Amino acid sequence: MKRNIMFTAALALTMAGCTKAQPDVDVKVIDKTAHDGYVAAINSNNTETLLADLTDNIVYQAPGAPEIVGKEAVREWIKGYFEAYQTKWAKTSLGFTVSGDWAFERYTYNATDTDKKTGAVTTDIGKGINIFHHDADGKWRVAVDGWSSDKPAQLQSLT
Repeated sequence: MKRNIMFTAALALTMAGCTKAQPDVDVKVIDKTAHDGYVAAINSNNTETLLADLTDNIVYQAPGAPEIVGKEAVREWIKGYFEAYQTKWAKTSLGFTVSGDWAFERYTYNATDTDKKTGAVTTDIGKGINIFHHDADGKWRVAVDGWSSDKPAQLQSLT
């Protein structure tokens, strides 16, 4: 299933680069709706609100962690994240391409996490790519979100 998503995404990206935009597609409206809706869902700090913006076969590629595949696995990850932190993300769209029922976005981000137990504040800056799918109900949902920090990676022990 994961290979099918990634193959479809790669094929759609290739096709998007080789074809003209569809005349009846308003990329700016889709960009605003999909992008802004997803950022608002993240900043709701509510697991169910965020899950409503994700496809059933969502793939999260978070820095320093194994890939998380499927809504139930992502639910557990999000739930733990929201239980531990009050988060605020600012994402800036750098480019948005639409090809049929798929939309691809490059973005940068600034994230601020406040530890709910200690009050410690952690910030991060980075970049990522979102792949959205236009579902049958007319909503654009995130199928893949992969992001990475611009901060230097910490060396990890091989032991």
